[in-house]
Amino acid sequence: MNPPKIAARNPAPVELEAGKQYFFCTCGESKNQPFCDGAHSGSGFGPKAFKAEKSGTAYLCQCKHTANAPFCDGAHSKLPAD
Repeated sequence: MNPPKIAARNPAPVELEAGKQYFFCTCGESKNQPFCDGAHSGSGFGPKAFKAEKSGTAYLCQCKHTANAPFCDGAHSKLPAD
């Protein structure tokens, strides 16, 4: 399996609603970043389902290299330049 596409090198601030389920894009191909739109089809990737623990702004990973998916852990700052 190929590595995920880097959708962006910064986190996406999104408003989450406590108790609501979301589907995070893991492949980087979704046009609805940072959420899945099914673009992973046939790639070996799949969405990561998660339920928001609290309402408010969360910073979701767009580089797809976080160790804390779906949340940004700063991994984008350690990626090599394009």
